[in-house]
Amino acid sequence: MKKHNFSAGPSILSEYTIKNTADAILNFANTGLSLLEVSHRGKEFVAVMDEAQQLVKELLDVPEGYHVLYLGGGASLQFCMAPYNLLRSKAGYLDTGTWAANAIKEARLFGEVEVLASSKEANYTYYPKGYEVPEDLDYFHITTNNTIYGTELRTDPDVKVPLIADMSSDIFSRPVDVSKYDLIYAGAQKNLGPAGATLVIVKEDALGKVDRQIPTMLDYRTHIKKGSMFNTPPVLPVFSSLQTLRYYKELGGVKEMEKRDLAKAALLYDAIDSSKMFVGTVTDPDSRSIMNVTFVMTPEYKELEKDFVDFCAARGIVGIKGHRSVGGFRASLYNALPIESVQALVDAMKEFEKAH
Repeated sequence: MKKHNFSAGPSILSEYTIKNTADAILNFANTGLSLLEVSHRGKEFVAVMDEAQQLVKELLDVPEGYHVLYLGGGASLQFCMAPYNLLRSKAGYLDTGTWAANAIKEARLFGEVEVLASSKEANYTYYPKGYEVPEDLDYFHITTNNTIYGTELRTDPDVKVPLIADMSSDIFSRPVDVSKYDLIYAGAQKNLGPAGATLVIVKEDALGKVDRQIPTMLDYRTHIKKGSMFNTPPVLPVFSSLQTLRYYKELGGVKEMEKRDLAKAALLYDAIDSSKMFVGTVTDPDSRSIMNVTFVMTPEYKELEKDFVDFCAARGIVGIKGHRSVGGFRASLYNALPIESVQALVDAMKEFEKAH
């Protein structure tokens, strides 16, 4: 039985991506070799990298003057690379969850960091609003979607300083005005491909302004110059990411993905809001993520949470247990998840509630 996979990451991939990747593992581009054993400098894989970069530009309408890179190290390495390359004296950060806090910690190794707003005191149950962004900052950093706590910012801020965003868990779920950003980065393992590749979109004019020496591998200019081929890239994750990008284009692009994602989220949030057993954890409705829906059982049913996870597992619904730091449930509705899986979860919630 095919599972309904709500895992937060590594997460569900489309059948299109999985099948094409599996085929390439057996015979890549009719070379008679596996994707796992070919040279990354061979013309067949160079074509993969070139198309993967170009499709990102096409799907996100990336303006001239920006470069698309595929790097290793995940978003966690970008917490370091971003300030290493762009922080001269002071940066502003929003503290909206675990990963934002980790980014703040790394940035403080390179300069002064001002936390402009935080929802930590409320266990990150809302996305901050009404903060001021000083104009003397080198940049302003946001985490657009917070996977653990289920909050999201679905607009591109208007600020007068360079803008950086960690979009690991919601990239390709809505149109983005890339021109408002100097740097966007995203780990692949949510909406793009398997773990191991990190998508980076960086504005060329933003680079080369810090006084410090930057180690070769941590300098964005190194990877721009070599077309993401300075060292051996994560070949399989890049290939899989290309399949996902082709799939998005076939379906109608990012606007179509947003339409589908909004429909899936509405279906699940409606079920939570109408339930007497389940309740959402995000206190501000405008802060609710359409990628990661977090909810718990009301106090009188709290002891049934494990039973509900088992109930779902028996119906092929997996990956809904909440992060260990918050408990409860988390349903990740990434692009590859079909609405039929969301309906299966909603039906299970209603059936379980009726039984108890």
